[in-house]
Amino acid sequence: MSSRIVSCVQCGQRNRVPAAATGRPVCGKCHAAVPWIADADDASFAEVAERSPTPVLVDLWAPWCGPCRMVSPALEQVAGELAGTVKLVKVNVDEAPATQRRFDVRAVPTLMIVRDGHVVARQAGAASAAALRSWVEQSLS
Repeated sequence: MSSRIVSCVQCGQRNRVPAAATGRPVCGKCHAAVPWIADADDASFAEVAERSPTPVLVDLWAPWCGPCRMVSPALEQVAGELAGTVKLVKVNVDEAPATQRRFDVRAVPTLMIVRDGHVVARQAGAASAAALRSWVEQSLS
């Protein structure tokens, strides 16, 4: 399982964040919550998304999809704004066909909120960062 390097939204320090962990990632310098962004595939989806201690925003996307590439920066912005509250898990459907079938993904991007292993909200299509943040916050309340 891989990790990503993300920048702390408070101090800018670059931090290595694991795809799966028992707690929530914090900055090694200022100890503020850092954006938790991870990739998952068929083999790692359960551990990375469904067993996460933090609610998960799942982005089911494809590299050939224009709207997917447009929404990706907005999703990363939302993950930064909601650091410590939500984890962003990106799933390339071309590399995770079983996950795509399991969730009956017929259009990309498809976004889901997973909490305690259950899908609590779902939407298809791209949206602005403000709209995505509003949807995530409403879904988690």
